[in-house]
Amino acid sequence: MSSIQGRLQALSEDDIASYLVQTPGFFERHAELLANVELANPHGQRAVSLQQRQMEMLRERIHGLERRIMEMIRHGQENAALSDRLHQWIRGLMLVSDPRDLPELLVIDLQEQFRIPQAAIRLWDVAPAFAAEPVAQAVGAEMRRFASSLATPYCGSHTTLEAVQWLQQPATVASLALLPLRRSTTSPAFGLLVLGSPDPTRYAPEMGTDFLVRIGELASAAVTRLLPGED
Repeated sequence: MSSIQGRLQALSEDDIASYLVQTPGFFERHAELLANVELANPHGQRAVSLQQRQMEMLRERIHGLERRIMEMIRHGQENAALSDRLHQWIRGLMLVSDPRDLPELLVIDLQEQFRIPQAAIRLWDVAPAFAAEPVAQAVGAEMRRFASSLATPYCGSHTTLEAVQWLQQPATVASLALLPLRRSTTSPAFGLLVLGSPDPTRYAPEMGTDFLVRIGELASAAVTRLLPGED
């Protein structure tokens, strides 16, 4: 008897677990053991049966899946709403017949559709017919170079940039996004779209810029009607 007890004591938990894994029919032959196994309840002091613990684990998994499903539904609804606002903005730009009206309408609709507190746009090297338009006001050489250097939109709190002064209330801006306007990804910028917010986290440096890139591309395509034709 003592030798049997010694062998049992020498068995580790890993040995027992390995045996059960390698002997799948064990609990079928000893089903009565399952009813007597008790585990600590993570939500209280009392012990619970194995079946009860399994039920609790299943309920926790179900609740986790429900939360994930609700989150997916919420993201889907948000994406659908965003797509609809983008559609409305693009449709408005396409309906503009006079290119002179494009810059102002682009900015106003952009603010309304995407709840942007402040926005402004400037273009340079426009066609002579549009040189006197407000959108073609002088832009410093340094600001132009900075716009052309942007491979992706700039987001941050550098509110001393010249472009911030184009906004309606520059003193209230705590974060901004600068979207370079260009004919293609390899072309120098011919303009800049500025978005400003009093919220310092609205346009943070670490935020994703994929959507802003699309806005910049669409805005670029729209206002090319004010540029000279390419040779």
